[in-house]
Amino acid sequence: MPSIARLVLLGVFGAARGVRGEVRVKSYTADPKAIGAYGALTDKSGAKIFRFESLKPLGDDMLAAQIAGVATREAAEALTGVEIYARRDQLPPPAEDEFYYDDLVDLKAETRLGVALGRVMGLRNFGAGDILEIAPEGGGETMLLPFAKAVAVEIDFAGGRIVIEPPREIDGEREEEPQTE
Repeated sequence: MPSIARLVLLGVFGAARGVRGEVRVKSYTADPKAIGAYGALTDKSGAKIFRFESLKPLGDDMLAAQIAGVATREAAEALTGVEIYARRDQLPPPAEDEFYYDDLVDLKAETRLGVALGRVMGLRNFGAGDILEIAPEGGGETMLLPFAKAVAVEIDFAGGRIVIEPPREIDGEREEEPQTE
């Protein structure tokens, strides 16, 4: 199972808003305001602690936030670009047959036959669906595979692995082009 001490990215601070320390927050949580429900959050290093005193919606995933201890525009500006994390154990447990994408990071990726492909580096979404990013075992170019049941056929947290059925284009078994005369 995933480490409870692992940090999970929940959002990022944007530009300062106003003169009293309010700052914009881009929330990555399903319900943007839920970012305030996890208690004290941190930066990636764990050196800075953030407590939301108030959150107001500004748009789809954007909020205006007042952070404890941030009372001036200058202090809010210093937060611009800082990513906001929660410890994995601060998040509610996923439902049966669900998981957090972050739980996939560092799983071994292998084929059904046990051939090692590498390690999961993360999941990305560039607009056309979720993409599984796998760093190959011996180094080299990162593999980007669709995160779909047809490709990621099994997730075995207890075994620390994800079973991959590579698409034919990756596997080297391309179908031949029909010949025309």
